[in-house]
Formats: sequence, C-alpha cells, structure tokens
Amino acid sequence: MTHKSKPSKIPWPTKDAMQQVYEHNLWGGSDTPFYSGTGSHDAATIQPYIEEVIAFFESLEIPPVVCDLGCGDFNVGKELVPYTQTYTAVDIVPELIAHNTKTFKSEQLSFATLDLVNDPLPKGDCALLRQVLQHLSNAEIASIVNKLYAYHYVILTEHLPDQEFIPNVDIISGQGIRLKKHSGVDVLAPPFNFKVKAAKQLVSLPAPGVKGRLVTTLYTVF
Repeated sequence: MTHKSKPSKIPWPTKDAMQQVYEHNLWGGSDTPFYSGTGSHDAATIQPYIEEVIAFFESLEIPPVVCDLGCGDFNVGKELVPYTQTYTAVDIVPELIAHNTKTFKSEQLSFATLDLVNDPLPKGDCALLRQVLQHLSNAEIASIVNKLYAYHYVILTEHLPDQEFIPNVDIISGQGIRLKKHSGVDVLAPPFNFKVKAAKQLVSLPAPGVKGRLVTTLYTVF
C-alpha cells in the first residue's frame, strides 16, 4: 500500500520578522503597541487610497464581501468597513490580531490570525493586499497569487521604484522590500503570471519619507 505525502509547508520567516517589527517598534510609533508605519498613517498617502477603494465599493451593485489579507494595525481598514457587506481582516501576528479584535468593533467585522502562504484564504468577493507581498520571497508570493483566483477582484498596493525596474527580483522575507535592489513586485510578470481580465491603476503617490511610489491597482479576476 502506498501513502500519498502531504504537501510540505513553505517555511515563513516573516512571522518572526513581523513580530519583531512590532515588539521593537521598527516602523516607528513608539507610543503605541502596534504601528504599521507611515504608509498606513500618513494622511496624504492613505486618504486617496481610502477614497478610491470606497468609490469602487460603492460602484458595485451589492456591497462586497471583503478580505483584508495582511491588515496590519487596521488604521486604513477601519475606514472601509462601513462600505462592505462583511469584512474579514487577517494577519500573521497573533498579538496584533488580538489587539485589533479588542480595539475595533463592528457587526460586519471579524479578525483572524492567518498564514497567507500555507493556510486557506477567507472566502469573499474582493481581496485587499496593501504593502504585503513586497515583504515576501517569490516562492511565498507565488503561493498567495495562486489563491487569488478565488476572488472577483483584487486591490493590490506595492512600493515600487520611481523609474523603470526589473520586476520580481527575489528576496528573503522580512521587514525589507525589493526597492534596495531597484525592483518591485509585478504579479502580472514572471514568475507569477497572474491572469486577469482587466487591470486599472487607482492610486500612485510618492511613498512618505522614502524613495519610490505606492501604486494601487485594481485587478478584475473574472
């Protein structure tokens, strides 16, 4: 009798790295227990994003079921919840999710600790990934991208170089991103080759305090 082996999980050092980020306030915010950086708090950066995402939600016939994949400290997500049917926010750091669960309350809102690479993703109409993939290795990104076909829409934000760049130069997962290698994540390019019906840029703004731009794209999957 033969036994089929279970697919091996991809080791994800990001969990330890992200826990250290919050424990040691590596992204700033020393006066708060959890702070996801200026990219999640700078008003000039987040307000255009919030407005564009809300406008998209309101353009749909029915409020969407939204999955926030890598919700961070939820400073941005909290503004989007009222425009959704339900909103599931997940992150890899258990302490962060426990804090968010106590801090943010809404009938349509729920939080969960989730490993995006190895765990099944929540079901929904629209997935949000805001400055998440940029911290991950190509193998981890590929695992997540393969799961995004389950959604009708994906709204993806990435920190990209200002000028032309070679996409998807591989990195080791952690708090850093590809910008130091003059690269950035493009899910449509190899090795990910994400197949979509349409892609529309919603927002492109200078990243606060550092080089590069924060580019948000709406992908229509099917």
